[in-house]
Amino acid sequence: MLKTVLCELLGIEYPILQGGMAWVATGELAAAVSEAGGLGIIGAGNAPPEVVREEINKVRERTNKPFGVNIYYLSPYVEELIDLIIEEEVPVITTGAGNPGKHIPRLKEAGVKVIPVVASVALAKRLERQGVDALIAEGMECGGHIGEITTMALVPQVVDAVSIPVIAAGGIADGRGLAAALSLGAAGIQMGTRFVCADECIAHPNYKEAIIKAKDRDTVVTGTEGHYVRVLKNKLARQFAELAASGAPFTEFEKLGAGKLRAAVIEGDVEYGSLMAGQIAGLISEVKPAREIISEVVEEARRVIDRMQQVIKPDGR
Repeated sequence: MLKTVLCELLGIEYPILQGGMAWVATGELAAAVSEAGGLGIIGAGNAPPEVVREEINKVRERTNKPFGVNIYYLSPYVEELIDLIIEEEVPVITTGAGNPGKHIPRLKEAGVKVIPVVASVALAKRLERQGVDALIAEGMECGGHIGEITTMALVPQVVDAVSIPVIAAGGIADGRGLAAALSLGAAGIQMGTRFVCADECIAHPNYKEAIIKAKDRDTVVTGTEGHYVRVLKNKLARQFAELAASGAPFTEFEKLGAGKLRAAVIEGDVEYGSLMAGQIAGLISEVKPAREIISEVVEEARRVIDRMQQVIKPDGR
């Protein structure tokens, strides 16, 4: 067994969360991850409530295990989505791109576990005071929108700063990453890029193939200060680099990026689509069922932990 306080908090078998990636994290993937013992998460992105409700229904048609919904706080539908989560009695909410503080009392009263993504110690401490149940400390190795601190540096600092469970994210795709996260004091991990290459993920085969073909240096950070995004290198990424070099205003970056994630995920455009992926993409070599991914991660973590216990001898002997 590999259980932590996170498993008890969320009612899951393994301390593994699936990232709530817009367009990628649909009901199909979330259900598969939850059914396999992790916590599957629907990525609401900028979708309207009726679309998110359909995804919730997909999960419940496929599993009776706990799951979550990720709320993107730049979405125009945040208020309606909070209402929906409470109405549908969704067990867990993860949040990003904003502070969920004003919604925490309602969510907690409804029995919803609240787990924001943080990229700094200051935000982690503020959110703990506001009553969240756990935190996802996400390093800049992750795909999509990134912060400025690496996972290795961020996680132990957040762990030391708060008394609630911390989930490590960014640059984790296997059991070695899970074992490392636990050694840093985290209670579990969140993986995003690894689950893009799950059989149950609806992402276009071209997108999955781009991740599988990626090498260790094939991601690049695009965008402008305060709005950095990690993607795989392609023609769109080069266009973003040209914008940055020209000193263009943020509105130009928004215009260039509009609809590009959908183009990659749904239409399979690997040249001008936004191929959001973490630096760990170079470690992913095949597409397989979510259950197999989780099983391999857990088993490898157990082996790593056992090996470390054998390597480190008492009294240095």
